[in-house]
This record gives sequence, structure tokens and C-alpha cells, in this order.
Amino acid sequence: MRTSEISALPVVTLAGDDIAQVKDIAFSGNGGAVSGFTLAGRGRFAGPLKTGLLWTKVVGLGADAVIVADESALDPVDDVRRAAESADGSGASGGNVLGDQVLTDGGTDLGKVVDVIVQFDNGSSACDVVGYEIEASESLAAKASNASNGTRLLVPLPDTLAVSGEHLMVPASAEGFVSGDLAGFGAAVSAFRAQLDGKP
Repeated sequence: MRTSEISALPVVTLAGDDIAQVKDIAFSGNGGAVSGFTLAGRGRFAGPLKTGLLWTKVVGLGADAVIVADESALDPVDDVRRAAESADGSGASGGNVLGDQVLTDGGTDLGKVVDVIVQFDNGSSACDVVGYEIEASESLAAKASNASNGTRLLVPLPDTLAVSGEHLMVPASAEGFVSGDLAGFGAAVSAFRAQLDGKP
């Protein structure tokens, strides 16, 4: 799912209590997974809360809500920020990638990030970043069928990312797995990662 679809989702307990809503998504320092959420109160004029939600406390994630066991799952918001900074041991925080340019390791400009695609299996312990939704560059649009400059396309990501300032680096082979369809994107990510691992 797109992270834009997670922002503002209600946080509900297994008992059905509506205790907060997602404000921002915190990513691990290497950008490869969701480490938690900052929260806001429920309601039109509710502001940010001093509590956050670590990903390890999430019981389920769906199109309609983030589910936790109970209200004790919430932690101080600084714990969420620390988890993002220390998830990969580097001390670097996973910053905002929206608007960043995606380049291949061969130097081709693919476009600018407009959303982040995550994959979560309710039986899994992680919410992995598996791709970016980008506004296609002129060079990518020329290669993609039925695409034009600015068309939104999905680019799969490897298990590890290279992030530096305003640029995000992906292997050149990612171009062959670009998709315009979120429904089939999981298969494209799997095929791309298998190709990187040298599997048929």
C-alpha cells in the first residue's frame, strides 16, 4: 500500500477503542522499513500527541486502521524517533524522501518520488519499503509504454537502498520492472529482487 494511504488512519485497539490517528510515518535509518508512527488526536482540530507507536507494537495494518493490542502499546514519541535513528545502527534517521530524485546506478534519471510503497503481511514482523511511486522523467517515459513525462509509475527497490541527500540510487535493472499497476507490483518486486540475487 502507499504510505499516503496510511497517514491519518485511525489507531484502534483489539477492543475497538479509537485512541489516535497516524500523523507521520518514521522509517528506519536505511529507509528499508517502517519503524513507527507519530500520532495525532482524533478529530478535525486535534493536534499532535506526545505519544507515538513503534512498529513492533502494531498487531495489524489494513486499509481502514492500524491495530494495537491496547492503549499501553503507545510510547513517548521520542522513542519512535530514536528507533528510526538506531534501526540500522548508523545513527542516521530515515528522512523524508518525497520530492527526491531517483537515479539508476548508471546515472539515468527515473523521476521524483511522490509516494512510498510498503508491503506488510499480517503474519510478518516487518513493514518493508518495497518501492517508490514516482513522477516519471522524460527518459523513463520514453521507455515505458503509454507513459508521458510526469506519469506516475512504480519503481521496485532492492532489499538495501543507497540514499544520499536529495538523490536515491537504484540498480539500472529496476527500469525493466517499472509498473503502473499497484495490484501486480508485489510480483514485480519479487522478480526484481530474485534477479538481483541471481535467481531465475
